[in-house]
Amino acid sequence: MALFSSSTQSIPLTGEIPRHVAVIMDGNGRWAKKRFLPRIAGHKRGVEVVRELVKQSATLGIEYLTLFAFSSENWRRPAEEVTFLMGLFMEALKQEVCKLHENNIRLVMIGDHARFDEALCAQIAEAENLTRANTGLTLTIAVNYGGRWDIVQALQKMQRANPQLQENFTEEDITPYLSMHYAPEPDLFIRTGGEQRISNFLLWQLAYSELYFTDTLWPDFDEHAFKLAVKSYQQRERRFGRTGEQLKTN
Repeated sequence: MALFSSSTQSIPLTGEIPRHVAVIMDGNGRWAKKRFLPRIAGHKRGVEVVRELVKQSATLGIEYLTLFAFSSENWRRPAEEVTFLMGLFMEALKQEVCKLHENNIRLVMIGDHARFDEALCAQIAEAENLTRANTGLTLTIAVNYGGRWDIVQALQKMQRANPQLQENFTEEDITPYLSMHYAPEPDLFIRTGGEQRISNFLLWQLAYSELYFTDTLWPDFDEHAFKLAVKSYQQRERRFGRTGEQLKTN
């Protein structure tokens, strides 16, 4: 059975589609455990869900999709699981990048890649270069990424480029050096798996995002679940510090 089946088309999405959706894909291990499977089975299933979510996002007209694949804290997991995840990541890059390119999707990888081996770094660079000029959906994968790391490295880059900005710098001075300087801030943040926190993901960028938490485990996050999240976003009033009355008069 397809992960994203046509039976879910009954959910109407009549409002504004978010330009940028960011997702923490949580619950692969628990999904596998519930089925008496090894954790790696959940990760494999999770890759299939990513593939279908990319398709659905492009279909809906979402411009940017950002997925938290591996945090800087995930190195604390069992060594065999980390090794498997790195191998799965490499395999997915090799298998999917040509399909992304054929569908005009741009792939960007953010995070601290210093701990990756040369082969993986080369694969990442090749995938980014191949899709760099594509003008459709921008798919960003955060790997060995942390929001605090992102802010620190942005400050370091800013001060190297502008040594005169030691004290009196602004948000606008920092923003061009953040990992996602090329994208608007996320409109909608989704976390699967039941946890209700952002876990050091896009700390700067999520300041005004609409947050959506679901108990659905990532391997079960199908089209129906995704559309529920988008529908929730469409039913909210985004004020950005203004009152509802001010919005109505603009």
